[in-house]
Amino acid sequence: MPDVRITVLIPAHNEEAGIGAALAALSRQTHRPDSVIVIADNCTDDTAKVAAAWRAEVAVTVGNTDKKAGALNQVLADILPRLRDHDLVLVQDADSQLGEHFIEAALEHMDARPELGAIGGVFQGEAGAGLVGYLQRNEYARYARDVRRLGGKCLVVTGTAAMMRAGTLKHVSRARLSDAVPAGDGRGGIYDTTVLTEDNELTFALLHLGYEVLSPKECTLVTEVMPTWRDLWKQRLRWKRGAVENCFQYGVTPVTWRYWGRQLLTMAGVAVTFIYLTSIAVAIAADGGVSLQPVWMAVTGVFILERVVTVSDRGWRHMVAASTMFELVYDIFLQLVHAKAYADVILNRERTW
Repeated sequence: MPDVRITVLIPAHNEEAGIGAALAALSRQTHRPDSVIVIADNCTDDTAKVAAAWRAEVAVTVGNTDKKAGALNQVLADILPRLRDHDLVLVQDADSQLGEHFIEAALEHMDARPELGAIGGVFQGEAGAGLVGYLQRNEYARYARDVRRLGGKCLVVTGTAAMMRAGTLKHVSRARLSDAVPAGDGRGGIYDTTVLTEDNELTFALLHLGYEVLSPKECTLVTEVMPTWRDLWKQRLRWKRGAVENCFQYGVTPVTWRYWGRQLLTMAGVAVTFIYLTSIAVAIAADGGVSLQPVWMAVTGVFILERVVTVSDRGWRHMVAASTMFELVYDIFLQLVHAKAYADVILNRERTW
């Protein structure tokens, strides 16, 4: 791709502890970006000072009340008119570190496929956070395996890192103003400030405008894991409720029917889990123990096999650990999150970030 300019945007709210690692990873890229802008959004710490020490440009938001989406919209409104359509914008989270070949690989895919609207990353969880961190790393390893097996096809370009052409972003802005996709902030902002999951909504917008999205296996990164069960609950509840609300926002279309199908499968999974656990509780209450039922033995066997095979990328020790079914606790936790999200949507409860 000749004469292409790459601009990196990193929205950051009180990220002094992690912004240095994100910028260090960018400095190690085999294809270095032309510009790195750290968006200091309502910061009360030294995020801006640390970013400046790494020689990144710092943009301070003004009067932003719309969190990450609003911060990005402010800066994109300023820089997009100065970018050519073939220039590239990489948006990444402040708590993520790109693999050293990320930009080079994304650039190659963008150059080869003009129909791509966005290139996303295949992420793994950072170290630490005890058991809850371990379980998230297993989950991310399974996600990476699924994306790799599908040749990079993904349902969502996550907020951890996403590369898009400036012309594509301008198209999204025009589409919002013309109501071809949801209006968002009503001013042509790229990111929808009215939703909980702005990255999921932007993926929907790109797909409805005829673009494709991809997460190539070469575009790797490491991202933050939630340090506590409470933090994880809040994160996943926001993700799940946001995804469901995005489906209602767009309705059933040739694009969203797959996403509706996944929601129905998730609901079925919640029901199966409830029935499974209820049957065990009833057996214990009635007989004082668990009788071996062929159906549930088969279900359990399939569950164990899936847990073992899908974590193979992490090595045999993790496969052995997965065979003990200890991750069932995590699955039940996520099912409870899903059930709570569906209930919140149905009952129209107040949304929180």
